[in-house]
Amino acid sequence: MQNKSEEISLKIKRFNELSITELYHLLKLRSEVFIIEQNSIYQDLDDKDLKAYHMLIYIKNELGAYSRILPKNISFTEASIGRVVVKNKFRSIGLGKILMNKSIENLYNLLGKQPIKISAQFYATNFYKKLGFEEIGKIYLEDGIEHIKMLKK
Repeated sequence: MQNKSEEISLKIKRFNELSITELYHLLKLRSEVFIIEQNSIYQDLDDKDLKAYHMLIYIKNELGAYSRILPKNISFTEASIGRVVVKNKFRSIGLGKILMNKSIENLYNLLGKQPIKISAQFYATNFYKKLGFEEIGKIYLEDGIEHIKMLKK
């Protein structure tokens, strides 16, 4: 990508602010990766979307990455970032790092600086450690995939 700043755009919206097209694209991306690519049959629509801030990162006009930011007492007693996903064809350009840095920044801006707890897929722990998260607890299976809880203080 020659001029990333012109090609990458970010949107952050509450559930009721999402357009029907934005909602369709984020659900399609989550389904492509979490259900089809990872071969994990689970209920993606868990009602937390209704209480979340949804962060969408577009490459030109295509949804390339997504996460949801959750206030305290929804997933955990701490605030949380979840459903972190990057479209396969954009994984080699550092979009995951941009997504998580912007998710953390926006969580702090929207909810105040506070600890952030995540349920990370175990294979990605080194990625999250580089962002300041520490492993807490033991590995557990969630929807047939190894996960571990991580905390950024």
